[in-house]
Amino acid sequence: MKSASIVEFIRGTYQTNEFIPLHVPRFDGNEKNYVMETLESTFVSSVGKFVDNFEHKIESFTGTAKAVATVNGTAALHTALYMAGVRQGDLVITQALTFVATCNALHHMGAEPVFVDVSPVSLGLCPKAVDAFLCEQAEVTETGCIHKPTGKRIQAVVPMHTFGHPVELDELLAICQKWNIALVEDAAESLGSFYKGKHTGTIGDFGALSFNGNKIITTGGGGIVLCQSSDDGVHTKHLTTTAKVPHAYEFFHDEPGFNYRMPNINAALGCAQMEVLDSYLQQKRQLAGRYRDFFSDSEYKFVSEPSYAQSNYWLNAIICPDQEARERLLKETNAAGVMTRPIWKLMHRLPMFENAIRADLNNSEFIEAHLVNLPSTPIKFDVIEERNES
Repeated sequence: MKSASIVEFIRGTYQTNEFIPLHVPRFDGNEKNYVMETLESTFVSSVGKFVDNFEHKIESFTGTAKAVATVNGTAALHTALYMAGVRQGDLVITQALTFVATCNALHHMGAEPVFVDVSPVSLGLCPKAVDAFLCEQAEVTETGCIHKPTGKRIQAVVPMHTFGHPVELDELLAICQKWNIALVEDAAESLGSFYKGKHTGTIGDFGALSFNGNKIITTGGGGIVLCQSSDDGVHTKHLTTTAKVPHAYEFFHDEPGFNYRMPNINAALGCAQMEVLDSYLQQKRQLAGRYRDFFSDSEYKFVSEPSYAQSNYWLNAIICPDQEARERLLKETNAAGVMTRPIWKLMHRLPMFENAIRADLNNSEFIEAHLVNLPSTPIKFDVIEERNES
């Protein structure tokens, strides 16, 4: 299949000859109304009704005990890791095939990533690879799970639900329980994705969502910590609001906290976006279905959701037959005004993580060399169909 055919298909799908970006936000509902309400109220910062409303909407949608809104997804992950007991000097098992924010959060806590391979099905952390690494290099002691070669504590496992495709969470959870390790889900890309009927980010000890401008819904910038108990939720909220003890006028803080509160004006945007999330998810599944059908008889393999899960298809992706085909597709589609992107460079190829402990990364390296992301902004297909009919 030639790149020109792919460009023609994507232009036909989006019904435009203009530049087609990878993923942009849509504002189809009450975004302006709610944002204007915050401006008129003057409560645009960390106090206001929309923060509480947004957290409640996320709780209702995901089924988590408590959602705590933060200023961005990295702050949410940092907080989740802290709440899970990760501290300076700890090791955290995660994937090299991830966005750099996953590892940045660890770095700034003084923790170190340990890179283990991903599954070719989910593109996320592989349970068999995690178990093999632990069986070979770890032991459980009175002080926790210890990495035998370094003597450092392995405190958490952090899978990332790549492009919204859920990892095998039951298997990872069983491994974490066996080795006395916390499971923290980097669910930044997976709002609207479900693992065996449960929302991602709600199965591990903590989860973290992102609402960056390129996510399925956006608050401009923002994140959420998903807490599996109300007590953890109360503590997380306290921690992210500078650990200030409530008082009519005194300033007293009872532990080192973070100033990670989501501003009310961002939460207002999020409340409006949550009202249209279901329609975006439906449109994304329709788009993914069209891509799947288009590539079904080609040398390109469309990345479909795992059989055990329902993905939000945040970013659609294909696996190219070889690296040369990948490079050609990236070059020719972008030259034609259709934005495509490779997956991220593996984390151990970056200078700040090149010395990190790592296992064999064969699947990660294959995906890095073969995967291309395609335009994934949700489309109102009924509007396009009506336009075509007229």
